[in-house]
Amino acid sequence: MPREIELFGFFVPTLLPIFLFAFGLQWLIDNRLGRLGVYGRVWHPALFRFSLFVCLFGALGLALYR
Repeated sequence: MPREIELFGFFVPTLLPIFLFAFGLQWLIDNRLGRLGVYGRVWHPALFRFSLFVCLFGALGLALYR
């Protein structure tokens, strides 16, 4: 996989689209978990949301460069 991709005439890092996809996926999962009431049971909801994003971004990034 190339380290940079061309997007509308600009070279951007390959992880930028992965970052945006992980952000959207995290938003969807966060919405579902909020409706289920999971955040009432976790110790620190903001830390849980951040760790969820880091796990998603890390997994997608590792899958890309594997």
